[in-house]
Amino acid sequence: FYKHVAHDFEPPLARVHSRVEGKLEYTALLYIPSRAPFDLWDRERRRGVKLYVKRIFIMDDAEHLLPPWLRFVRGVVDANDLPLNISREILQQNKTIDIIRAAVTKKILQRLREMADKEPESYRRFWRAFGRALKEGVVDAPEKKEELAGLFRFRSTAALPDAEEKTEGETEEEPEEEPEYETVSLDQYLARMREGQKAVYYVTAENYATAESSPHLEIFRKKKIEVLLLCDPIDEWLSAHLTEYKEKPLRAVNRGELDLEEETGKEGEKGKDDAADADAFAALGERIRAALDDQVKAVRVTRRLTESPACLVADEDGVGRHMEQMLKAAGQPVPDEKPTLEINPEHPLVARLQGEDECFADWSRWLFDQALLSEGGRLADPAGFARRLNSLFLKLAEK
Repeated sequence: FYKHVAHDFEPPLARVHSRVEGKLEYTALLYIPSRAPFDLWDRERRRGVKLYVKRIFIMDDAEHLLPPWLRFVRGVVDANDLPLNISREILQQNKTIDIIRAAVTKKILQRLREMADKEPESYRRFWRAFGRALKEGVVDAPEKKEELAGLFRFRSTAALPDAEEKTEGETEEEPEEEPEYETVSLDQYLARMREGQKAVYYVTAENYATAESSPHLEIFRKKKIEVLLLCDPIDEWLSAHLTEYKEKPLRAVNRGELDLEEETGKEGEKGKDDAADADAFAALGERIRAALDDQVKAVRVTRRLTESPACLVADEDGVGRHMEQMLKAAGQPVPDEKPTLEINPEHPLVARLQGEDECFADWSRWLFDQALLSEGGRLADPAGFARRLNSLFLKLAEK
């Protein structure tokens, strides 16, 4: 029957069967496929649920029976309380359809929770195939965001190997296809949170490689605080709507000011007085900001970096770099918001700037450009960046 309904020769991952009798009578037999169709990301595509009334076929793609974020579900719904001459326009305003839609959606979510708890391997396959579509539910159905968030899975820094554990000469072979990767749920993250930790931390990026190597993660690695790596295009909208989970706020590591000492203590951090560092580098920061020709809103001493010389930080409620790139690619207007440049005073290149006069502007531009590149940004003037870098290398070689 599934092959006939879904035109799919692979067995489904799960089945949902519901038979309701009483004031409203209907039968629903739904399936979750094992693979995503090629047009899954087209929200206007034909749906896979067939509508019957008293066992008489009515229509092949009854899109009103399920929300768009469950468009991957296949199956049939046979209702006894609908007229045989029902049309798409009537379906859109029919209260019976609304009741069936809510009940069927609830059943599907219950089945997914059951898979996540009792069939982890099947749920892992489901998430890899349909997870991005399910995330749309937080935007489309905000009343269900807490329930949906419990089903979400994310990559995490907890699954990344420590640099010290890699042996010298060890190389990573390129897989022929996308490798399997470990994911964590928000409940697992909460269970592993350090004592005193107040927020769920995450970073958004264009892809996984950019996220895992982001300089914004340096202090979190040092303090052994887990960070979620959000790499799907939908994750920018997801993070804007899913701002907390079980009373714990979700916070981006590349936005706003950061002070982990309030949560976890100093734990032997270098630098006895952060305020003294900020005062000592205030004049340098102002020189860098002036050299950058107002490309940044401010320059301040970082609390994020332990290895990199600089990074760019958006405002707490501002538009992140990844979101800005997606808006530009879609031809949408982008708010004119300048980032803040954070500098690491313990890095030799930043310390060198204090006594630099001749090439100060070029070094300042280099700090900004490398910070932009490290978070997956695009240079406005790649040729100018290459010229400045070549010039700095030649002058260093002369010295």
